[in-house]
Amino acid sequence: MVKKKENSGKKKFSRINKKLERDKHLLHKRKLTLGQKAADKLTTFCGSWAFIVTLSIFIFVWIYFNLTAYFHHWDPWPFIILNLTLSCLAAIQAPIILMSQNREEEKEKLKVERDYLINRKAEREVEDMQKDLDEIKMLIRNLKK
Repeated sequence: MVKKKENSGKKKFSRINKKLERDKHLLHKRKLTLGQKAADKLTTFCGSWAFIVTLSIFIFVWIYFNLTAYFHHWDPWPFIILNLTLSCLAAIQAPIILMSQNREEEKEKLKVERDYLINRKAEREVEDMQKDLDEIKMLIRNLKK
C-alpha cells in the first residue's frame, strides 16, 4: 500500500520536477550574446569604485589642466566640452545598464517561480505525509479495539 502511494507521489510531482529542471537549465546553461556579455561587464565596471575613482581623476585632471594652461585653454571655464563628454557617457551608459538590469530581472523571475514550485511541491508532500499519518493513526486505533 505504501509503495503505491510513493509511485503515485512521483507521478504527481513529475510535472513540477520537469518544470524545475527546465528552469534550472534556463538559469544556468543559457547562452549569452556578445552584446549581453558586454552589457553585463560594462554594468559591473560602471558600478565599481574603480570606475568612480577613475572618472573622478579624469575630471579633476581635465579641470586642472584647463585652469592652469598657460597658452591654450581647449575647454575654458564653464567646461562645455567636459560637460558634453559626461552627458554622452551618461546617454550611452543608461540604456546598457537598463539592458543588464532587465536580464537580471528575467533571471530573478525564473528563480521566484522556481521557489514557488518547490514550495508547492513541499506542501503537497507534507499533505501526503499528513494523510499517511492519519491513516496510520486509524490503523493503530483499529488495532487497539
